[in-house]
Amino acid sequence: MLGTIRAFRSDQRGIAMILVAIMLPVLVGLALLAIDMSRANGLHNDLQKGIDALALAAAAELDGRSDSISRANRAVTNLLSNETKFSTSGDHTLALSDLTVTYLTGIPADDSISLTAAGVDANGVTWASTDPKAVAFAEVTVNPSGLTDGAGAFATIFPASFIGSNNTMDIQPQAVAGFTQSICETVPIFMCNPFETDTPATSKTIQQAFASGDTYSREFRILKVDSNPGPGNFGLIDNNLTSLRDAIAMGTAGTCYQRDKLTTKTGVTLGQVNAGINVRFDIYSNSLKQQDKNWQYRPASNVRKGADKTSNCNKFVPATDGPPPSAMGLPPGANYDSSKGMTDPIGTQSFWNTYWSINHNGAAYPSIPSATYPTGDTTRPASRYDVYKYEIANNLVGDKSPNPSKESGIPSCFKGDTPTADPDRRLLNMAIVDCLANQSKINGHIQLKPDGYASVFINTPIQKQDNSKDDEDSSANEKPISLEIVDVDGPLGNGTLDKALRNEAQLYR
Repeated sequence: MLGTIRAFRSDQRGIAMILVAIMLPVLVGLALLAIDMSRANGLHNDLQKGIDALALAAAAELDGRSDSISRANRAVTNLLSNETKFSTSGDHTLALSDLTVTYLTGIPADDSISLTAAGVDANGVTWASTDPKAVAFAEVTVNPSGLTDGAGAFATIFPASFIGSNNTMDIQPQAVAGFTQSICETVPIFMCNPFETDTPATSKTIQQAFASGDTYSREFRILKVDSNPGPGNFGLIDNNLTSLRDAIAMGTAGTCYQRDKLTTKTGVTLGQVNAGINVRFDIYSNSLKQQDKNWQYRPASNVRKGADKTSNCNKFVPATDGPPPSAMGLPPGANYDSSKGMTDPIGTQSFWNTYWSINHNGAAYPSIPSATYPTGDTTRPASRYDVYKYEIANNLVGDKSPNPSKESGIPSCFKGDTPTADPDRRLLNMAIVDCLANQSKINGHIQLKPDGYASVFINTPIQKQDNSKDDEDSSANEKPISLEIVDVDGPLGNGTLDKALRNEAQLYR
């Protein structure tokens, strides 16, 4: 009997079956867990790519405009209409209800500091904002209850409920994208928004004013001030060129400006502004005489300006003989409002009768269409820019005014190649700033965000109160810069500034 017991105890036959029976559930469980983890990882990667795209689409609209958040939300909605399916059974379409989209004014500098879906970081700082002009980042987070058949989570194959856990797994990726906009082809000058008021409810952005026709054919006159600028003023921006004069003459600041990071420039350099702009009218100050063959310093193809016979290549003297004078530049507007820095719009076609008769051999004004009116209405009285462009397009630049001026619009002082009409050298890209709201930043010479950018047409050369002094002599006191606004950036503009702007949305997290 004892021998039988000893034999049974030492008998190892069938032990493998016992071990297999014990380990099989473990092995199957591990296999299922591995499959679940692989599926979860694949779903996470797919979702991450999806919300990366959503964050980028939303961030690309955060350009500081008053409608930026509504456009960003529309971009997310449009992208979700692609109906990409995310679920275990392949029948759940990712919807807006599956996401939390939060707009942020900034993000923590340290990437290790996490953000909640509500835009609150690990230190309790809230970055979220609903101000469309302040936000620059879009945060997109997948809700933990937004994926599987409307119930929420990723369903596992591994039966975790047997061990007291859940048969679901939350997949909650997050993406944060930001928007940067820069402009490279611009002069280092900002103009105060003439449609800004002390009351935000009555203010207009430059884009709103342009789209409604409020800027069309108005003459804007802007003067430099040292402090507390407002409508009717302009200021200077830091640039990477040694000479402000050369930056304005060439039309580039030597750097690209980020849309929300302009820094104003100190110092009074009015003579340089005067000399730089007047190059475009074929006027070369004493310090620029050596540039009269340099293509970068070329004038416009139409430089008609109403010059007296005593004007020369380095000094502009307006014709004052008559009436009518023997030469006439683009005429000024009526009812100048110094508090806004602008005149009334051109009211009737007869505004142009005298100008046209003097400069085009006594011919009757041909009622030029309002080609640049923002709504496409061509029946309005033509703007100064419309008339200027019409003269170029119809080969009228060479027409001469009467004796003694005998002025034409053809440049005669520039000694280089014949200037071309495109790009137009009497157009400048210029930042527009809400100066009343940003006076402390402007005076403190710290970074500020402009209201936008405008393409402006220079109506006349900048004159001096004392024409006996050189263009760069600031003691002579400049008269205002006279200009028209012909386009603005953004969706309310005509798109001519698009080639100068660089829009970039990028992922940060």
